[in-house]
Amino acid sequence: MFFGTFTPKLDDKGRLTLPAKFREELADGLVVVNGQDHSLTIYPQAEFQVRARKAAESSRSNPRVRAFVRRLGASADEQTLDSQGRITVAPSHRSYAGLTKECVVIGSVDRIEVWDADAYESYLSEHEADFAEGDDDALAGFL
Repeated sequence: MFFGTFTPKLDDKGRLTLPAKFREELADGLVVVNGQDHSLTIYPQAEFQVRARKAAESSRSNPRVRAFVRRLGASADEQTLDSQGRITVAPSHRSYAGLTKECVVIGSVDRIEVWDADAYESYLSEHEADFAEGDDDALAGFL
């Protein structure tokens, strides 16, 4: 599982160092995909395969399912960590997420999210009231 907030910098070659505490779960490979809210999502390879199979088994007669599966497959970038715990963020992913040098990497329980630092601060400000009020439906499994 992934927890915590980290602020690594994206280097000039598009490489991003992932937190040391995440690396063991990513040692067998990982997949980077376009996520929600213009962030990137990183899954351990095995977890992504399970999710991709479920998506592929969904009804392809539903246009929304087809669109989701296409987007998922098209944006997926399989990688392994280099010896320094880095990944190379593809130009298309950097563009999608608006990544600049300053990034935020968050553990989001079963996945990792990568955000542009300014975009993440805006997101937090925008959704603080929602979190403070505590949505019973969203938090039912936790509370």
